[in-house]
Amino acid sequence: MKLDKLIDFNKHKVTQGTKVSLGDYDTEYTGERFGKREAEALLEAGREQLAEMQDKLYAHNRYSVLIVLQAMDAAGKDSSIKHIMSGFNPQGVKVFSFKAPSVSELDHDFLWRHYKALPARGEICIFNRSHYENVLVTRVHPEYILSEHLPGIDAVDKITDDFWSDRFRQICRFEENLSENGTMILKFFLHLSLDEQKKRFLERIDDPSKNWKFSMGDLVERGFWNSYQRAYEEAISATSTDYAPWFIIPADDKWFSRLAIAGIIYQYFEKLSLHYPSLNESQKAELKKARLQLMSEQTVAKTRRKSRTSR
Repeated sequence: MKLDKLIDFNKHKVTQGTKVSLGDYDTEYTGERFGKREAEALLEAGREQLAEMQDKLYAHNRYSVLIVLQAMDAAGKDSSIKHIMSGFNPQGVKVFSFKAPSVSELDHDFLWRHYKALPARGEICIFNRSHYENVLVTRVHPEYILSEHLPGIDAVDKITDDFWSDRFRQICRFEENLSENGTMILKFFLHLSLDEQKKRFLERIDDPSKNWKFSMGDLVERGFWNSYQRAYEEAISATSTDYAPWFIIPADDKWFSRLAIAGIIYQYFEKLSLHYPSLNESQKAELKKARLQLMSEQTVAKTRRKSRTSR
């Protein structure tokens, strides 16, 4: 079964202008068509379909693709990249995980480091965390904004609602410019419940092979859960557009979130009407000429082998 038949992307897509309340979205939703084992088999087959689309994207050389993954800690961003994108040709895929900005990055506008990571035509780029950290982490911890040394912003109380509205507008302008120049943008929020995050944190603590995934910083940020939920609601509401839509993906069951993301990516690939380049008559004639030349070389080689054998 093709990926485009599996997932109704409209169920997860945030329509432009929608005011999002994450409480209205079920973190445990897994659809009604299949279970875990079937979904994993479908995803395995789906990777081949995505790989074919990537090949066409590269050959077509008109579009690039930017996939944004955002979520609370332990929601499954890394594993989604591993399980969904593993079928892609690594030569045409880049993955960037944006951590706290460096001193050099802070000396530029907040989008600068993201511009540098954008995909070229024919490429796919995955942002594991992204430019949205600048309206999420900084929204919860506005004191971080002071490190940007912005004109007129020298105290937290000067970071007003208008500041965030302006930053949302800047992000939309950035994404609209990318879209108009051939970049397809798909943004996924992996919607995890507080209880499921607790379960996954405990697994990281109890399983020695997963200890490295846990840090006390994760636990500190968990204490700001409600603030992050509000920050995500406002960011998604303000920046989900027709040219760069947000999709809210239930993430309590990883097998479903992976299949949902893969299915949505595939359906949007199809919207691009990708195809291998067609040749004109002159180019076709050149191919025929090249084929005759190669076949002639093969005939000469056979003749030489026969000649050596007869001796």
